[in-house]
Amino acid sequence: MFKKQMYIGGEWVDSASGETFPVYSPSTGEVLAEVPMGTLADVDRAVEAAHQAKSQISRMTIFERAKLLNAIADAIAAEKETIARDLAMEQGKPYYREALREVQIAIDMWRDAAEAIKFISGEVLPSHDPEKRVITFYQPHGVIGAITPWNFPATIPTEYLSAGLAAGNAIVWKPSKYTPLTAIHIALCCERAGVPKGVINLVTGEGSVVGQAIASHPDIQAVGVTGSSDTGEAVARVAGPKPLLLELGGNGPVIILDDADVELAAQITAAGCFANAGQICSSTERILVHAKVHDQVVEELVKAAQAIRLGPSLDPETTMGPLNNHPTADKVDRHLRDAREKGAEILFGGGRAEGFPTSLYYQPTVIDRVTPDMLINREETFGPVAPVLTFHEMEEALALANDSVYGLNSGVFTRSLSRAFYFAEHLETGNVMINEGCCYWEIHIPTGGRSGKRTGLGRLGSKYAIQEMSQLKTVVLDIGGLR
Repeated sequence: MFKKQMYIGGEWVDSASGETFPVYSPSTGEVLAEVPMGTLADVDRAVEAAHQAKSQISRMTIFERAKLLNAIADAIAAEKETIARDLAMEQGKPYYREALREVQIAIDMWRDAAEAIKFISGEVLPSHDPEKRVITFYQPHGVIGAITPWNFPATIPTEYLSAGLAAGNAIVWKPSKYTPLTAIHIALCCERAGVPKGVINLVTGEGSVVGQAIASHPDIQAVGVTGSSDTGEAVARVAGPKPLLLELGGNGPVIILDDADVELAAQITAAGCFANAGQICSSTERILVHAKVHDQVVEELVKAAQAIRLGPSLDPETTMGPLNNHPTADKVDRHLRDAREKGAEILFGGGRAEGFPTSLYYQPTVIDRVTPDMLINREETFGPVAPVLTFHEMEEALALANDSVYGLNSGVFTRSLSRAFYFAEHLETGNVMINEGCCYWEIHIPTGGRSGKRTGLGRLGSKYAIQEMSQLKTVVLDIGGLR
């Protein structure tokens, strides 16, 4: 069980090169498995298998596909605890509080896609010509490439896989090199559920090799990516004119106005900072607080940070696990160092925690007196940090929030309906949450970035993802010539 394989053309195979790479647990530091280091030849093999199999999935009726998706959900449910344990160990999140829940949400997403596909329909459009009938309907792209990250290794891939299969596509999938074990579990469940050979293909390895090869491959018709803005832009450059679905970085601002329920606002905001150790694209990354309520908000944020139980992933008492990898931890270090040097004040935490099996355990941190020029305000930190900026007027808060290259999610706390709509209409993010944290999410809600920002293209979420995984066809019939 220590040495794993990839899944290509319905077969479990080694890399064409025979090379492997180790998967380390950020929680314990141990090597969990050796996984194949995919090559260009492996990508070619996977794409060929997908092309050979695409007609099998596309020719299924919608109801047959829905049955298949439910069978995948059943297979995952049967292995829920095993999958969640490996997920917790390779990702770092707490098994009991987050990993089990993530696998359950993935199960729910497969079932949701099975229902949503039954209601994806085209239109009958009017025509100037009385002899013409115009109809539209959705068809699959054909072969889709999916490139997915490490922060939610069960749910984020499921967004692409469930929608892609529901729409009738074959898929070539590259998971993160940090969390391939969860991906292998999912592929195995797809096999057990009866997904036709070649419809799902899993190629593990480096993003710079496997990911780039998938994005640029001439026989892949569309590409979906969740990852950093840099990753998404690199994919877009090599993908050319392919249809793209990109869900990229965020720097979620939360605005707490002077009329807000301050205690509730601070509690929800803190949860958005520390959930999954801050490693969510829609995490609370910037907290903009009105000067009148600043002291109370900061006090509540510190209380929330103090209540965090940092610990190993499998410890039942753990409420926050380690960061997943060293590049992420190094970035948090760099952002906090820059903030300190520019005058910010650490109120709680502020660095890596000692006394744990690895150096990836990071203290939940509250930092005050953050200014717009600091890296922690300008970039996506992706760590358990609550950075506080102060404002005095609504327009100032709006300007601070919008002064960002990111535009994914935002949150606003206020008791005023007019203020709520003011920010809802003027915040430059794809999603705005009122009296809720910016990382609030449900599986059927459309999620994606704003145009002109470095946050992506298209929408994930239930029927919206299925539509992105499809192409719209228009047919014009001249009924005068039909018999």
